[in-house]
Formats: sequence, structure tokens, C-alpha cells
Amino acid sequence: MRFSIFHALGAPGRLDAYDQAMREAREFARAADQAGFWSIWYTEHHFGHEGFEITPNPVLMGVDIAARTERIRIGQAANIITFWHPLRLAEDLAMLDQLSGGRVEVGVGRGLYGREALNLNDAADPRDQERNRALFEETLDVMVKAWSGDFFHHKGRFYEFPAPGVRWNHPMSPATDAFTADGVITKMAVVPRTLQRPHPPLWQVIDTPRSIKWAASRQIQGLFWLPPVSALKERFELYRATASAASGREYALGEGIGLVRDVYVADTMEQARAEFEEALLTSYRWITHWRGLGNLMEAGEELTDEHRLSFDFLHPRNLLVGTPEYVAEKIHELRSELNLEHLLLWTTHPGLKHEHAMRSLELFAEKVMPQFTSGSPA
Repeated sequence: MRFSIFHALGAPGRLDAYDQAMREAREFARAADQAGFWSIWYTEHHFGHEGFEITPNPVLMGVDIAARTERIRIGQAANIITFWHPLRLAEDLAMLDQLSGGRVEVGVGRGLYGREALNLNDAADPRDQERNRALFEETLDVMVKAWSGDFFHHKGRFYEFPAPGVRWNHPMSPATDAFTADGVITKMAVVPRTLQRPHPPLWQVIDTPRSIKWAASRQIQGLFWLPPVSALKERFELYRATASAASGREYALGEGIGLVRDVYVADTMEQARAEFEEALLTSYRWITHWRGLGNLMEAGEELTDEHRLSFDFLHPRNLLVGTPEYVAEKIHELRSELNLEHLLLWTTHPGLKHEHAMRSLELFAEKVMPQFTSGSPA
């Protein structure tokens, strides 16, 4: 079983000490690398003056972390690709793959917040979901084309590459048929190519049936977060069935899927709650303002006015918060019910003391993770 870190940096009330948040993130990443975690993932959010989401560029963050670690793979959960020029992002991710020695896992998403989209690319406006999806799909198509061959071309709804009508004439770069016709550029190349060929593994943040089927039909790995186990079963099965049909081979349940869970380990259940509750609820208050509580319902459960966000509401649904024994028991449940292969731990919620996050990571690595390593009787 793979264990990874989901690191959404936050620093409410501390934006004037952003450098300290970066130092803490580096220390956390180095500890995860030394403890044998498989990968670490950074988010992309913009204009967060509130301090809850403070990483505008997960690729740049990944470059810094890659330079300070040795084995841990570097992911983005996610690059909001609708905000980016596809060739610029393809180049940047290829550079990260080269600089990290081929440790990149490319995560992609469509974007949620209008404040971000409308100030970066109004074509990504989430109020127009069909256009947003079309832009996402074409952007990813361009990126994959750019990585997958020596030269490529693309013409779609939003982009055309190369730009038409550009002539080429340079004695050090003859205008060959590989990229020109009658002296006009007809194909182009992204430099550098990714170190991993044809490109790094692809992941998509997914939840709805439409997104699950789209990713699975293209063998793009999926990242889930919020729903309880009972509600995840249907999603995991939909991914498995769609990926199996598209690939012509039988996928196992849980194959190609990563699950983010809020994880905090302490010596007692009471200590875990006392240290983690407020930071956890800070994130959930921020996020569920936009998303609501519907994605936290058990299978067959209806959202009602009686549901209220609280630690007691969340804990039985999707939290791995408690003693090492309790957290291990919940992971066994995920394996038993979902055949989960890949768990991403989110511990670093905004406002959590750094020393508490580090201690939780240490306890997980020492007392939980060994129960699930290869060859363990667990």
C-alpha cells in the first residue's frame, strides 16, 4: 500500500511570515521523504488574502521540494490547468520532471472559485460548466500532445498551435518537412521533453459520475477526498468498470485511485481531537461554504437541515484522527471495503501547530505505516 502526503499550505493571520510557512513545509517534506512516504502533493489557489490557501504555484513549490529531498515523488493536487497557457504549463512540468530526476506525478483540475478563474482566464468561469469542461479537456489534450512526440500540432476551439502563417528561415535550423511546409511552420516542439516517457503519470481530482467516467475512460488516475466509505464504493466501482471497458483489461477495485483523508495521530483519542479539531474545522468551514455538506452523506442518506458541520459529524464519516491503533483500524477498513491502494494524508490544516503536525507524522510513520508495508502480516 502506498502512503503519501497531501499538503495544502495555510497560514491564517501569518501572511507576513510566509517564509516561516515555507520553512515548515520544507521540514515536513524532508521528514516524509526520510520516513519513506511515496509522494507529496501541493495545491494551487490564488488571491487568498485570508491565509487559508496560500500556494499559487504547485510546480514552483515542487521544484523547491525536489531539490531538498531524495526519493519522494512530487505531485500537484492539482494544477488548475484552465488557468494556464497549456504550452507554458507543459514546459514547466517538463522542467520539474527533469530537475527532480523523473519524480513527477501530474495532477490536474478544472477549478472551483470564480475569484480565481475570472482574474486569470475568464474562459474558465465555473459558472459556465460546459465551457469550463471543454477548456479543461482541450488544455490537457495540448499538454499530452506536446509531451508525447518530437513535434506536434493542434487546432481546437480555444487554441491553435503553431500559430498559422509564421515563416521559418534559419541556416542553423533548416526548414525540414518535420516541422514546416513551403517554409511555413506547421509543427512545433516543447523543450525540454519530460524525463519520464511518454510523459509523467496523470491524475485528476474527480468526484461526479461525469468526471469519474471521463478520467477512467482515458486511464487517468483519480483522486478523491470527502465522501464516507459507503458513498465511495459506488464511485470506486464506476471508475473500475469504466477503466476496464476502455482499456480492454480488468481493473481491480481501487486500482488507479488515490484517496485523501484527514489524518492526525496522537497518544490518546482525546489529545488527537484537542490538538487537531480547530485546524480541521477551519478548512471545512472554508470549503463547505462553497461545496455544502452533500458530499459528506453516507450512501442513501439525504442531506437535511439537521446536519451541522462539527467534529462529531465528520469523525465517523471520513476522519482518521486518534491513536495509532484507531487510525490503523480505519485504514484496514479502507482496504477491506474499497481495496484502497493509495492513501494521501492531510494533516497540515491551517492553524495547526507545526510541532503537532511533525509529531503526528512521526507517530504515523513509526506505528501505523509499518503495519501496511510489503511483507507485513497486516
